[in-house]
Amino acid sequence: MGADYKNWMPKGMVISFTGGAAGAWAAALGLRILMPEGPVKRVMTGISAGLGALLSGASIWSYLMYRAFDYKGKRQMSRQIIEGIADYVDLPEDGKCLDVGCGSGALAIAIAKRNPQGQVIGIDRWGKEYASFNKPLCESNALAEGVSNVCFRQGDATCLDFPDDTFDAVASNYVYHNIPSKDRQAILLETLRTLKKGGSFAIHDIFSAGKYGDMQAFVKKLKEMGYEKVDLIDTTDGKWIRKSEAGWMGLSGSALLTGRK
Repeated sequence: MGADYKNWMPKGMVISFTGGAAGAWAAALGLRILMPEGPVKRVMTGISAGLGALLSGASIWSYLMYRAFDYKGKRQMSRQIIEGIADYVDLPEDGKCLDVGCGSGALAIAIAKRNPQGQVIGIDRWGKEYASFNKPLCESNALAEGVSNVCFRQGDATCLDFPDDTFDAVASNYVYHNIPSKDRQAILLETLRTLKKGGSFAIHDIFSAGKYGDMQAFVKKLKEMGYEKVDLIDTTDGKWIRKSEAGWMGLSGSALLTGRK
């Protein structure tokens, strides 16, 4: 049995939107047939039909997202992004890498497979938002992939349970923008403090101004702090995501923050 990395668009959400749309349209039809003519009927039917249209749109959007992210589907965007990030991580002999927000273990496992000479730790809080992601799933996926140089543990990205200068590399994918915060740049710095001198980072997220503030200023700040080769690489120019996809998928601003401490 192969690894099951699930889907970044939960199937339950697709089913919920679809079921909700069907229910709303059914209610609108029932009201139109059964309710006596009058202003109340028009208002209630209009509300039900409007809700049906809204949920139908959400259903179509979530289905297309699910299909694009499907590891076994045609597009396989998730796989492309995960393997793309992993290509930026090169560990020294017995080096250690931290994957922040490991989810189903995909990135941690990809890095571990690419760096058999090192060790990878994946952390996540595994919240209810992604109820199908959990530590046993990560461990099962590692076993299915035949990877033994990776482990998983509970962790909080805003307050990492690791001393400064612990890791040779840190990586993450689409995590920090999900954390409620007025200062996500501070969360990035919390991750980077765990890097050893000379350690590298590859952090992929939606680095839009609305979520992160001025990221070009942050890149400049890191350079002033002594970080080297700091770059913010647009991943929506066809690198991993097409511009046309980024817009309707809500992934505009996706970029890879890389560099070395």
